[in-house]
Amino acid sequence: MPVPANDSLTGPYDADLLLQAEGVTKSFPGVKALSGMRLDLRKGEVLALVGENGAGKSTLMKLLTGIYQMEEGQFWLEGQPLSVKNPKEAQERGLAIIHQEFNLMPDLTVAQNIFIGREPLTGGFFTKPKELEAQARELIDRLGLPLDPSAKVHSLTVAKQQMVEIAKALSYNARVLIMDEPTAALNDAEVDTLHDLIRRFITPQTGVVYISHRMPELKRIADRVTVIRDGEYIDTLNMAEATLDQVISRMVGRAIDTSARPENVRTDRPVLLTVENLSTKELLQDVSFDLYEGEILGFAGLMGAGRTEVARAIVGADPRTSGTIRLRGKIVNPHNAAEAAKQGIGYLSEDRKKYGLMLGQAVASNIAISSLADQFSRFGFVNDRAIAKVAGEQRVALRIKTPSVAQLAKNLSGGNQQKVVIARWLVKNSDVLIFDEPTRGIDIGAKDEIYHLLNRLASEGKSIIMISSELPEVLRLSHRIVVMAEGRITAVLAAADASQESIIALATHPDGGPLAAAGADHHEEDAR
Repeated sequence: MPVPANDSLTGPYDADLLLQAEGVTKSFPGVKALSGMRLDLRKGEVLALVGENGAGKSTLMKLLTGIYQMEEGQFWLEGQPLSVKNPKEAQERGLAIIHQEFNLMPDLTVAQNIFIGREPLTGGFFTKPKELEAQARELIDRLGLPLDPSAKVHSLTVAKQQMVEIAKALSYNARVLIMDEPTAALNDAEVDTLHDLIRRFITPQTGVVYISHRMPELKRIADRVTVIRDGEYIDTLNMAEATLDQVISRMVGRAIDTSARPENVRTDRPVLLTVENLSTKELLQDVSFDLYEGEILGFAGLMGAGRTEVARAIVGADPRTSGTIRLRGKIVNPHNAAEAAKQGIGYLSEDRKKYGLMLGQAVASNIAISSLADQFSRFGFVNDRAIAKVAGEQRVALRIKTPSVAQLAKNLSGGNQQKVVIARWLVKNSDVLIFDEPTRGIDIGAKDEIYHLLNRLASEGKSIIMISSELPEVLRLSHRIVVMAEGRITAVLAAADASQESIIALATHPDGGPLAAAGADHHEEDAR
């Protein structure tokens, strides 16, 4: 194998290296996205690539796969200079990238999505459906995926859609598989399935670059981790030897306490929200709980347990068949999220880009939208100056990183977009804030800021319902934890009594299972 002819290499060529990057630099107008970046992927390994939002991870991968063109630097594939002009050429060279947002056609079948543009044809015009499905079946069986080649993609779960993306990437006989936030929308069982698939892909001639914000995953799947910060290479660590605190401190440039736990909520505080016997036609069955003033009440459970459905039923987004909701002792009956907001209940959806933000509008407009009628307009005229003033105050108070409140929301990082949505409900002065997956897709530094913000809001008397699929997050923030399974509450645990093991046991047994007694007293106290 020839040695790369480039003096910028930091050491002699290593035949065990599959992919290398040296001195990679890329600028956009007013921003230097990458400066002298380096990376090396060994044959047969999973290399985690981590950094805060905006650190340059996606830019590096887009340069590698030909979406962007770099200004300086060089890539090598097995010691040979690598330069691709577009993603198609990257695929032909054995580089496959799976983006966080899927690139699938929902109305086509699994087989059609895998081989789109490469279907077997009859006479050059018509596809051969049986041959297409047979090719897809052979690939699916080889990868050991639980997929039906004839199934329409829109009928699949998020986890299975992820598998279709992987099958499509591997149908090109990829040598390097790049996965950008592959588990952002998966539950723990689905993450395990994905990790098994990655391990089956790894051979002495292949490698995976694994981008993730979910730090605990790195110990489970990665061999090494490369950390980048502000567009620059920081360090590469062996995961077997490194601690997550070491990785995190290199990412953000400071130490972050990941072990903090809240105290149990004081039950002598006033009950702000009471939910009694809440049921829906599709899933929920007699859900009852209290939310105290100044409390963060976490909701935990497997995907499909009914956590999001509880939130949607409370704010009227989903119709309920029975149940009573009281806010400060008064019955409320919102028919939609807008009515709930008027009554003092703010709902932050798990999909902030689809339901929480107007991406093409300014930060100021996003912050003010829910309060236009009662705070920022008079006789049909909108007070833009008042909007700018209040938005500016929220920008400072929440430390929203944006050059101006006139900046478009789509140009902000995920963490700052989330802060904009929070600012909206603070301006609305909501008594109850419901956060559904508040840190999904947000880096560890921004997560820490969101955590401090939620704790501050609770200390100021706001009452928060927090739904999260990340158990460390639930344990870190919640004063009490509601555990759900199959549309029912199985237990309500005090912070001191909760652990990942007890939550998982209660979440996997609709009747409460072997640990029901651990939460029984707390559940009786709260279920009415």
